[in-house]
Amino acid sequence: MSEISPLDPIQFTRQLVEIESTTYHEGAVGDFLANFLSARGWDAEKTAVPQPPESANAGPRWNVYAGIAGQTPELVFSTHMDTVPPYIPYREDAEFLYGRGVSDAKGIIAAQVAAAESLRASGLRVGLLFVSGEERDSAGAKVANLKPKGSRYLINGEPTDNRLALASKGALRAVLKSTGKMAHSAYPELGDSAVHKLVEALGKLLALELPVTEDVGPSTLNIGQVHGGYAPNVIADKAEAQVLVRLVGDSAPVRKALLDATAGLADVDFTLEIPFVRLRAVEGLPTMIAKFTTDIPQLSNWGEPLLLGPGSIHVAHTPFEKLAKKELLEAVELYIQVAKKLLA
Repeated sequence: MSEISPLDPIQFTRQLVEIESTTYHEGAVGDFLANFLSARGWDAEKTAVPQPPESANAGPRWNVYAGIAGQTPELVFSTHMDTVPPYIPYREDAEFLYGRGVSDAKGIIAAQVAAAESLRASGLRVGLLFVSGEERDSAGAKVANLKPKGSRYLINGEPTDNRLALASKGALRAVLKSTGKMAHSAYPELGDSAVHKLVEALGKLLALELPVTEDVGPSTLNIGQVHGGYAPNVIADKAEAQVLVRLVGDSAPVRKALLDATAGLADVDFTLEIPFVRLRAVEGLPTMIAKFTTDIPQLSNWGEPLLLGPGSIHVAHTPFEKLAKKELLEAVELYIQVAKKLLA
């Protein structure tokens, strides 16, 4: 392999963030990454990730895997290429990087590539896996799990403030649909309001006592979307809401609680479940509990998982997303340190 210059993680993050890649639109950033890694001596490959029917016009999208030609990796770094909307252009100042994806998770991609290149240079067998669709349904991770590369360890990157996560909450997404009978609002006795039923059902959900796990914390519930009705003077015949519960254990009691609370008021369709997971620590490194979900449960064939990355989840998914340059550079060294401990 010809001599390559050391990777600048800050400049590389800028290049990645300048390519818009909100979920379903990851094709361009996947093409860029595959070409970039190939030019730096990696054996890079793209694997197609199917689009859902409603997003087929978004074009092709991929997972990108990069390894050392002819070698089975012992450890793979992984994170996701997609971001939440809306796209926010890149900018920086002396201390911080700003823009959509700097912390979740394009800065992490940059740190992982820089760390992997250092580890490759020291003779360790490492790989890189960057997936599509994490922010919606882990579609890319599910595709990747069908063709693992034989690694013993997977270091998944999400914003954990450079602390190892000891656990990651799961997620249970539910769609509630209430139905009724349309009528003129001056004569409510002639109709049956689906909106009123849905509001009552949601009120019961907000009053639920959800499971708590002592060393992790409580399950939490968010009503993220509510739709229904036609006009203030029309009794609504249909209404719908989307609810997300962050799990701290088995989903069964949560499912039962949601069904019991909404009985007679709304039909419940559970559309996504990501299980709660516990993760390993590494001696000497600070730890945290991730209250968010990751691709880790869908990458079970890629080795024992760890969760670690620069950036704060508190600014991810917000208009104020940022990442300290110092923290990004520290993440490179931290990834190298953890990998060497695992492979020692």
